[in-house]
Amino acid sequence: MLSERRLEVLRAIVQDYVGTEEPVGSKALTERHRLGVSPATVRNDMAVLEEEGYIAQPHTSAGRIPTDKGYRLFVDKLAGVKPLSTPERRAIQNFLDGAVDLDDVVGRTVRLLAQLTRQVAVVQYPSLTRSTVRHVELLSLAPARLMLVLITDTGRVEQRLVDTQTPFGETSLADLRARLNSRVVGRRFTDVPQLVQDLPESFEIDDRATVKAVLATLLETLAEEAEERLMIGGTANLTRSGHDFPLTIRPVLEALEEHVVLLKLLGEAGESGMAVRIGHENAYEGLNSTSVVSVGYGSGGEAVAKLGVVGPTRMDYPGTMGAVRAVARYVGQILAES
Repeated sequence: MLSERRLEVLRAIVQDYVGTEEPVGSKALTERHRLGVSPATVRNDMAVLEEEGYIAQPHTSAGRIPTDKGYRLFVDKLAGVKPLSTPERRAIQNFLDGAVDLDDVVGRTVRLLAQLTRQVAVVQYPSLTRSTVRHVELLSLAPARLMLVLITDTGRVEQRLVDTQTPFGETSLADLRARLNSRVVGRRFTDVPQLVQDLPESFEIDDRATVKAVLATLLETLAEEAEERLMIGGTANLTRSGHDFPLTIRPVLEALEEHVVLLKLLGEAGESGMAVRIGHENAYEGLNSTSVVSVGYGSGGEAVAKLGVVGPTRMDYPGTMGAVRAVARYVGQILAES
């Protein structure tokens, strides 16, 4: 266990290195921070921190920089979540409140996160497997063609055409719409197949083929949308931190193209708790020089998806964690009100 003083020295090293991008020496630490001890004592503390693997010397005659282990201890014991200022919170709310649909919400969230953190932002679309049905609408487009509109509790809207073998009258359509909604509204998407499996048998024989066609389209929609989707923004921010990556940022860019990898990383965040994966804690080799800060978002205290940022390990962790948490909270409110 490190003493409180050595923890303070580590905190100062992390803060200075993140702020200046330069290795930190003992003289600079004593000048910038009120550590209450002599430079010789700080040098001794830094030697212990280096021996324990919390800091490292990048090259001869240089100061020290934090290691992945040092950043981990900083995040776990030393870094609080920096609250956003009132103007920042107001700006988030105003920007997200202007969204017109779910795609717009996700797009605005990605841009906002990238701007606030100056990192790469990643936002997962709400998962249908965790969503519930808000409403199913059926519209007649032609005597033998219908439109099915599926609306989720997260504001997601899916539209599909249904061709029927025979004309389906408005009275029958209204009946089907009412019976279908009575069974599925407010229920999980994963429960829908079982809830509607015997619905055709409750209709007249002449209408059953159309009812089955509508249900088949509904279930196909659920199957098609089961694949998780996400949106990425702010990749250009990596170029401002190019020197933070060994040799080249190409492995990071290649990893960001693998959506399966990003979904797995986001999935490591708890239902609503925050996860911070630092450097080699990321299983994907291309992201070994990055940190991932992610959190779940949703309405009613239940996470329906994840969002977060990817950036170099030399990251403003308190500020990044505060921004990610604040944005997730506002997105959850928007989904609850949509």
